[in-house]
Amino acid sequence: MRFLYKLLAGVWAGFVVSGPIGVIAAPAVESDSQAWRGTLERISTGVVSIKIDSTRAFDTEWNQSSQATGFVVDAERGLILTNRHVVTPGPVRAEALFTNQEEVELAAVYRDPVHDFGFYQYDPSKLRYIEPAELSLEPESAKVGREIRVVGNDAGEQLSFLSGTIARLRRPAPDYGRGHYNDFNTYYLQAASGTSGGSSGSPVVDIAGNVVALNAGASSHAASSFFLPLDRVQRALDLIQAGAPVSRGTLATVFRHQAFDELRRLGLREETEGAIRQQFPKQTGMLVVEEIIPGAVADGVLKVGDILVQANGDYVTDFVPLETILDGHVGKTVALTIERNGDVLGIDIDVLDLHEITPMEYIEFGDSLVHNLSYQQARHLNKGIEGVYVANPGYVLGNAGMGRGSVIVAVDDQAIETIDDFETALAGLADRDRAAVRFYSFEDSVTTKLQTIIMDRRWFPVQRCRRDDTTGLWPCHALDPGPPAEPAEPATASFVQHRDRRMQAIAPSLVMVNYDMPYTLSGISERRYYGTGLIVDTEQGLVIVDRNTVPEAMGDVRITFAGELEVVGNVKYIHPTHNIAVVSYDPELIGDTPVRAAKLNTRIPDPGEKLWVIGLYSDNKPVYQASELASIEPVNLPLSRTMRFREANLDTLDLINAPENIDGVIVDSKGAVVAKWSSFAFEIGGELHQENRGIPSEMLVEARDLARDAGQLHSIEVEWRQLPLSTARNLGLDAEWVKRLQVHDPERRQILSVVRTVAGSPAAQKLQTGDLLLSIDGTPATRFREVERAVQRDAVDLQVLRNGKAESISLATVALDGQGVRRATMWAGALLQAPYRDMAAQRAVEPYGVYVSFFAYGSPASRFGLYAGRRIIEVDGIATPDMDRFLEIVANRADRESVRLTTVTWNNAVDVLTLKLDQTYWPAYEILYDSEGWHRTAVD
Repeated sequence: MRFLYKLLAGVWAGFVVSGPIGVIAAPAVESDSQAWRGTLERISTGVVSIKIDSTRAFDTEWNQSSQATGFVVDAERGLILTNRHVVTPGPVRAEALFTNQEEVELAAVYRDPVHDFGFYQYDPSKLRYIEPAELSLEPESAKVGREIRVVGNDAGEQLSFLSGTIARLRRPAPDYGRGHYNDFNTYYLQAASGTSGGSSGSPVVDIAGNVVALNAGASSHAASSFFLPLDRVQRALDLIQAGAPVSRGTLATVFRHQAFDELRRLGLREETEGAIRQQFPKQTGMLVVEEIIPGAVADGVLKVGDILVQANGDYVTDFVPLETILDGHVGKTVALTIERNGDVLGIDIDVLDLHEITPMEYIEFGDSLVHNLSYQQARHLNKGIEGVYVANPGYVLGNAGMGRGSVIVAVDDQAIETIDDFETALAGLADRDRAAVRFYSFEDSVTTKLQTIIMDRRWFPVQRCRRDDTTGLWPCHALDPGPPAEPAEPATASFVQHRDRRMQAIAPSLVMVNYDMPYTLSGISERRYYGTGLIVDTEQGLVIVDRNTVPEAMGDVRITFAGELEVVGNVKYIHPTHNIAVVSYDPELIGDTPVRAAKLNTRIPDPGEKLWVIGLYSDNKPVYQASELASIEPVNLPLSRTMRFREANLDTLDLINAPENIDGVIVDSKGAVVAKWSSFAFEIGGELHQENRGIPSEMLVEARDLARDAGQLHSIEVEWRQLPLSTARNLGLDAEWVKRLQVHDPERRQILSVVRTVAGSPAAQKLQTGDLLLSIDGTPATRFREVERAVQRDAVDLQVLRNGKAESISLATVALDGQGVRRATMWAGALLQAPYRDMAAQRAVEPYGVYVSFFAYGSPASRFGLYAGRRIIEVDGIATPDMDRFLEIVANRADRESVRLTTVTWNNAVDVLTLKLDQTYWPAYEILYDSEGWHRTAVD
């Protein structure tokens, strides 16, 4: 929350030094200090800490959880005054915490369209142990030199006070930057203080306990605080108390107050200045037009630099009198007298309703959120108040390269001025239909861009939500489900002819694979991927990629042939232990495209052998580079901080001067594939890195066959490290075993040592770190691949060297299916999934409970600390060993009901959280895969 500063605790007592140096006296100042203490004690029960959950990105604000301050201005009605940016322009959940730690729900009943104030309301009957003080507003008491206190809350826990003195009454509204909320057409007060600001929404009180201003912001470069005057606040409060609407009028024009010396240079007539000075002796200037919204009522009527003289026959020199007239003439016409270049002009202008040009509804689809362009953002863009504003690009719009702040002006051939137009455009789109969207960005509002979006109706809800000021909520209704998806029509592409025989041989086997992840899961936060795929089966349409192109099963696959034909694909197989994934396409959809299954050469090349790397750039252009094999090297990557997939137990091809900015294949002189040139992702210091290595074709053959037959891969669930035999001798390996291993593998002369085991597996119970592998079922095994081949059965007998002694261990293997994540649940704003293998493999996390893979800001999960990386093992004291049991326990919980969660972190630190559900903004649903594909279902 903007300018949510920590305030100084306590009230300091001042002393004055008088008379001879060193003689300290404290006459009236001590009594002032006592008076301040009494005042602050009297009003403190009316000051509250506000917990805010902005549940959706909206207009100038992001979704987030934060804290601020407010104060009671009507105890009978339960009205609390605070800042507009605390009430927020969008959907919000809020609670007030009083000084006795009683907590009540708040409903947002008013937020001003322009000025930084708004009101929450609570039910006074819900307070049982406190009668809060009602603070009175005294706008006229704000005077230069007046000593004040800012009464706020220290991190939402403890009442605190900040001393200061009002230094200026007519300061321009602070500028928080382009794209952010900014107040305008008002003065601000400025206070000299020892620190820079206080809690947002704090009352600024005088020694009598009257509120003279509303704390709104501060400067980080100077010891100054900025306070909002209360004139318009008092008017709004009076109307709300009377049950009347708060009318707000505007000319869609921004004025600034200019001094008379500048006005003369702008052409102010001498007689006008004289008349103004006579009627307003203390006035030092007048209002000048600074900005005009294009296409609005003042465009073409007023001009920048016009001096406002009169409105409806009355001289107007300040913001409050002008707003008083405009607020009273909404939908009517006002007569203005202006001076332009020394000429006097009379102008009639219609007054717009500020509430009507302030968005109060939004459309959500594909995790994207859009609403009508607001007056606030139109100002920053210097655009008319039309078009649909992208508050959150989410999955669909983000994938199309549209950032936050983009403004949509057309979909296909339909102009978009409002979200009504946008809803109509969406209604004609089926799931995965494409549409051309024209928009301009916040960074370049002059030039429009054209991008193609792919509609989503599976992963996320499609709904429209509108603010209800009686409840403070934004109820939603589902939008038109759209037409049924039409079957894809087959098409044919042709490949470019290449002079090089190797390129010509492999080109019909290479495709571009694009993959989009709608959700953050399995430690993977990136959403968009692409890479070169290798066709290995044309009958089933199987394509092999690396797991840095298709990291998980939950997502959307698109496969492009020859750079001209794109078809929808599916994730067929996610290799559970290696950097390989298999996707598939429908062979019927590519017509007579002359694709070929690649010829796979499973022979490992010799060091120095000439090889060629062939792949595709992101634009489908082929790339070709000669190289040679340097060596066969094991993959040795650091553990992942997020527990995402990490390669281990794999020997790879290391090339000389190989390209690192593409992936693809490594071919021999005949164009046969000896390895997949793959990208390996890994984390160092919280940052994601990538490197390229060659995965031998033998691994590709295995993955292809597993995908064809939906087979299972057996594993003993051990991560190994290669050690030289000399090290093994030092660890107690006798000469007989040394000789036997030398004979078995004369080239490597190595042994495998246990680095770690997968938690929950039989190996975790029977093997220890540092065990040296001697044999499997009586046959020596010194290479990763030998172990993998030898354990493709239900159980094996291992012989290991432990503490210098050979031991025999019978070990059951684990069958891994390669399905990846096929189920997840969104609950309370947290994305939940079953614990996955990489957690157990890297951090020894037991496969028990429900894992939190992601949490949304502004949700109960973020408010109450249900962060990613935790596992829920109990709900209200009842064990939740898996997702089914968890959903059974949390089903049918009421909105705002509290649940108690016992969670553990990766290192088994236990924490108990209490979480309050929000079924309005964060209803639970599951994402499941079945024979019909992916679909989303509500959780009751």
